[in-house]
Amino acid sequence: MGRVHLPIDYFIGGIYLLFHSKTKQEVLNAFSTNEANGLTLLQVEEQKVKFGENKLEEKKKKSYFQRFADQFKDVMILILIAAALVSLITICIEKHWNELFEPALILAIVIMNAFMGVYQEGKAERALDALKNMSAPHARVIREGKELLIAASDLVPGDIIKLEAGDFVPADAYLLNSVSLKSEESALTGESVPSEKDADAFVEENAPIGDRSNMVFSGCSITYGTATAVVTATGMDTEMGKIANLLGDEGETQTPLQKKLAQLGKYLGILAIIICGIIFAVGIAAKTPVLEIFMTAVSLAVSAIPEGLPVIVTIVLSIGVQRMVKKNALIRRLPAVETLGSASIICSDKTGTLTQNRMTLVKAYLDKSGKLEDITTSNSDGIKQLLNYGTLCCDGSVVFSDEGEQHIGDPTETAIVYAAHKNGSSKEELNSRFPRIAGIPFDSDRKLMSTVNLIDGKKIVIVKGAFDMMAPRCIEGNLEMAKEMTEAMSKDALRVLAVGFKEIESLPETLTSEEIENGLTFLGLVGMIDPPRPEAKVAVETCRKAGIKPVMITGDHVVTASAIAKQLGILLEGDRAITGAELDAMTDSELDAQVESISVYARVSPENKIRIVRAWQRKGQVVSMTGDGVNDAPALKAADIGCAMGITGTDVAKGAADMTLTDDNFATIVDAVKEGRGIYSNIRKVIGFLLGTNIGEVIAVFASMLIWQKSPFLSMQLLWINLVSDSFPAIALGMEAVEDNVMCQKPKPKSEGLFAGGLGIRIVLQGFMFAILSLIGFVIAGGTSPETVADGRTMAFMILGLSQAIHAYNMRSERSLFAIGPFSNSKLNYASIFSIGLMLIVLFTPVRYAFGLTLLSFKLYFIALILIFIPLVVMEIGKLLARLLKK
Repeated sequence: MGRVHLPIDYFIGGIYLLFHSKTKQEVLNAFSTNEANGLTLLQVEEQKVKFGENKLEEKKKKSYFQRFADQFKDVMILILIAAALVSLITICIEKHWNELFEPALILAIVIMNAFMGVYQEGKAERALDALKNMSAPHARVIREGKELLIAASDLVPGDIIKLEAGDFVPADAYLLNSVSLKSEESALTGESVPSEKDADAFVEENAPIGDRSNMVFSGCSITYGTATAVVTATGMDTEMGKIANLLGDEGETQTPLQKKLAQLGKYLGILAIIICGIIFAVGIAAKTPVLEIFMTAVSLAVSAIPEGLPVIVTIVLSIGVQRMVKKNALIRRLPAVETLGSASIICSDKTGTLTQNRMTLVKAYLDKSGKLEDITTSNSDGIKQLLNYGTLCCDGSVVFSDEGEQHIGDPTETAIVYAAHKNGSSKEELNSRFPRIAGIPFDSDRKLMSTVNLIDGKKIVIVKGAFDMMAPRCIEGNLEMAKEMTEAMSKDALRVLAVGFKEIESLPETLTSEEIENGLTFLGLVGMIDPPRPEAKVAVETCRKAGIKPVMITGDHVVTASAIAKQLGILLEGDRAITGAELDAMTDSELDAQVESISVYARVSPENKIRIVRAWQRKGQVVSMTGDGVNDAPALKAADIGCAMGITGTDVAKGAADMTLTDDNFATIVDAVKEGRGIYSNIRKVIGFLLGTNIGEVIAVFASMLIWQKSPFLSMQLLWINLVSDSFPAIALGMEAVEDNVMCQKPKPKSEGLFAGGLGIRIVLQGFMFAILSLIGFVIAGGTSPETVADGRTMAFMILGLSQAIHAYNMRSERSLFAIGPFSNSKLNYASIFSIGLMLIVLFTPVRYAFGLTLLSFKLYFIALILIFIPLVVMEIGKLLARLLKK
């Protein structure tokens, strides 16, 4: 029997259930269980058969053979293989065994390229593996009235589980009872502080995940309190499982560069087929031997297809990856380097990405003075007393070591403790001087916490908590002013706590809230926030200068999100901030119409995030999504490039992302964008350099066959130029330094082709130049005569091969070579010398026999030398004319 999926809303016994909006008894009845005894062992077995194990499903991974086979789906590669196989068959039929070297070499190169490609597979499976590893390994469960410790994978819907501080939640569950329970859900909801949970809370049907305070969710953790709960969903039916489903449903998206290279391959493949067809017809008409026609067709296929381009682009991207690692950006997929440089929209999570993911006390209000102060290292004595009293009423602590500070406990408490420490009062010192002798812990009903401390020989009750809960309990203090101050700080997205105190003569036998937490003197307020990263504002400004729109997408409240977004410059005049509920009410067409004016999305779900990403993509934008939580993973994968945080980021987010920021610094994105733009520019230079050669080869072979029925090149000679002679200068060309003004330009449109800006025209013109120079050499050396055709081919091969080493310098910039410094790229200098050295070895050593080459006269070598340098002169004149026309 197959697994039955159990969504959080479904029919049981004729009752339509949204568990979080139902009563405890309705939920227990739905699973035929009870809190005291739990399920019977028979019920457990039935549920296991029905719903399966409490595990996340895995997609079947591709085998190495499948990955290897995928490498042969490229049109360019298929044409090469076909040409080589046809030649091989023809050679075997006609028994011209001396011709075997050429097709065998082509096949060997194709297979080698395939092996190189296999090592770059495997992105999607890592995300699901990370999700699986986050599952809680064990659970405390009640079955047949006994408490057991079992593997979390054995849990079934209806099981009664027990939770306490430090536990990972093993499955989605409905709370039956809870005591001061808090759950850390930032990875799932984006909340920067643990969510308060209450088994008795009433929750609306349409409440988002972050507001379902009577539920706990798989993969999250309990930070405070205890609870008993009934499991409502396991495995793929949990909120974590739904995210895994979304990851599984999101196909691998191609980057713009991948799409453009694939399109280029198709065009070149069609070109090769058409030209081969024409040559075949010409050959048959001229009664040329069939083998010779096929070998010429192979030459044309080789000349039309830039065999080294995929490998060289990969190498250039790899070099870019190494550069980016040094700048704290770790790339997981090579083509993603270029995509980041094309990004026009950066959708960023707030918590831990734009903010520090740590509550920080920033304001304090003292009732006695009526003044509001910023928290510094030297606050007034009154504020220091407020902070000291607040610290004495905290269970959280901050531990300092050589490695830095560690905040332990509730973030709101550690914020108070740290502020007091900044003002010279450590918690340890305060507890030693003013020991705690009693206390009442915080709970979500009264939203207060109280301690009794011995201060200067007096028993002082200190109370901290929500102002609206404390105000009715105070008999002294300007509460109206405090209320206004609370509202003002709340509007600035500050989380506000009030502190009050009173003196008592003696401790009552039983501490109760009614006795201890009444008759208070109001002391003051403290306001805290998860503050923006200092460098994030500068990064946002730089993004705007570069034509990139930053968008905040968070699970936090809209007021908090809007305040942070305004501080950072994300939410500008005229921009809107909306909630996930408002987004859910929109159709896709309505979202498309409004998406450009919305800069902040708050209280969003994982599905919301994907909708936002796709809405921008429908606008033709290249979307980058940054984030650190589990809730970000599907959108990270759906975006053109996903960018995860390395330190605070979950394994799930890192596995789904294309890039990880190892320093969790939003500003690192700016450096990555700059590097990405520079790399894309360099790739265009490489493509222009290589295709100029290929176009020249095609024109030269085609024209020569039409005019003289002879090819100026053998296929192995073309392979040498395309794969060896050109490769090293091309790689060095891809290592050009990034231009300074690259971040003052707008992102290139998603629809912009590889050959935009006149690159395509320049490539064709350069191709004609190389074809003309090669054919001049071919004719001068007597290539049109059957007796001296080898001399002609040697001359053409030398001119084309050596001129490429010179031409690489032309491609460095659209500015004059002499303006940027002819030899300022040292790597290109070495690459050119090496390439020229390889050419000389083939030309002047016995290796030449394998390539069908001969030795020429001194006169021919001198003419070749002149022709080799002509591209430098022609390109410099062209650049000069282009500058004059621009002026």
